[in-house]
Amino acid sequence: MVVFGTLTVVGIVLGAVGSAVARRLSNPVARYRQLYLGVVLPFALLSYIVFRLLGLGYAMIGGQAGVAGTMLATFAELLAAGVVGLAAYAPTVPGVRSVRDIELSTSRALVRMGRYIFGLSVLVTVVVAPLETGLSPFVLLAVVAGLVVAGQAATPWLIPLVRSVDTPAESTAETLERLQDRSGLTVRDVRIFDTEQERTANVTVRGLPGYRRLFVTSTFLDTFDDETATALLAVQAGRQHARVLSRVIGGLLLALVPLFVALADIGPLWPLAGVSLGLIIVSLWVARRGVRAADDYAAERVGPTVVAAALERYAAVHNMEPSRRRFANPFSKSPPLGNRIDRLREQAEAT
Repeated sequence: MVVFGTLTVVGIVLGAVGSAVARRLSNPVARYRQLYLGVVLPFALLSYIVFRLLGLGYAMIGGQAGVAGTMLATFAELLAAGVVGLAAYAPTVPGVRSVRDIELSTSRALVRMGRYIFGLSVLVTVVVAPLETGLSPFVLLAVVAGLVVAGQAATPWLIPLVRSVDTPAESTAETLERLQDRSGLTVRDVRIFDTEQERTANVTVRGLPGYRRLFVTSTFLDTFDDETATALLAVQAGRQHARVLSRVIGGLLLALVPLFVALADIGPLWPLAGVSLGLIIVSLWVARRGVRAADDYAAERVGPTVVAAALERYAAVHNMEPSRRRFANPFSKSPPLGNRIDRLREQAEAT
């Protein structure tokens, strides 16, 4: 518990310092995203590793053995690491509120993030706990792969468990159906996130073919005109056609194979770990190509100029300057937004 308290305090300091730095850099919205992915998330993962090494979960449940004990201990350790991450996230909320000029209260942000952490801890427990059951590495790999696929299939129902969603009113549903027809997006139903305070204008599609659910934020509906909304929905339709999410998940599952081979003592650990890292990089490169294919699909539906303008409008709504890189980040599943916009502009000029 002393270690837990220490890590929590360190997380608060880390978040406060990181927020102070991010606010003073150019393109602060993008810097906050980098802070979350590059500092807060790794610190939470490091905390989880520390808790695992200390056996915090088993200490909290009184050393209970068996499958139930393993799952409870794993959940306790994941939740503790999530609380540390939440502590690091808390000091950044005022900074995000300032750079984005929104009225997001810290308490509301923490409640939403806490609910997400709780749900994620449950889901990860279901995946991680089987690793300690004594099954053979190849059986474990099959179990993990099955759980991941099942999780993707159940995502349309799992998301409403960790976030509040609403069913669209009849007029809104009719508008979205019309925009979906124009964009080429096919889904079974729609749910809306209330983002009045956060002002995040996002749209995403989850689920397997035959039951895909569209999740759209209230800010998306209130902010974008029909042309912009259609273009962004067309990008989502393109992602479905290009199977971008399947590329990411399939690649990462493939990258696990060498690690499980090493666990089975069939080959040397470090060379196989290097192969796994290489497969991750290749899978993310394939995913980036899928994102470009999705942009091309959207450009065919509504025109490259319209899609480029929609992406620029998306960045403006979030007070974000589209980033550009000469060489893609090998660990990113999407090309920089600025590069995508430039590519679409070049397509428009070529035609």
